[in-house]
Amino acid sequence: MALGRIEHANLTVTNPERSAELFKNLLGWEERWRGESQLGGNTIHVGVPGNGANYMALYTNEEVQSEAGRRHTKGQPLNHVGLLVDDLAAAETVVMQAGLEPTSHGNYDPGQRFYFVDWDGIEFEVISYEGDA
Repeated sequence: MALGRIEHANLTVTNPERSAELFKNLLGWEERWRGESQLGGNTIHVGVPGNGANYMALYTNEEVQSEAGRRHTKGQPLNHVGLLVDDLAAAETVVMQAGLEPTSHGNYDPGQRFYFVDWDGIEFEVISYEGDA
């Protein structure tokens, strides 16, 4: 059986600064990174101090910001949930045994990943870093 934990959640928000401040104040988190997103727009990462593997990515772009004040439909603000495992192959087997389809496999420094969408349409990224879980 694959051993795992949540690594990060990537949320689409209208105001990342405001959301980052909320998480910093509410949870004692710190800003870890900010910059341009691969998809366009900007992201701020906030997470557990001294722990690079547990954080929230807060994403926005011009389209999202132009809809400021609009409430998201259930499920829309959640892009994906990252799950860190110690055995990627074992995790993939579990996903397939559940009748779900692993996709978008990729190797990158420092690890490997794949994605799957659950029965409710929620996307998960399953990640394995060598020697870490």
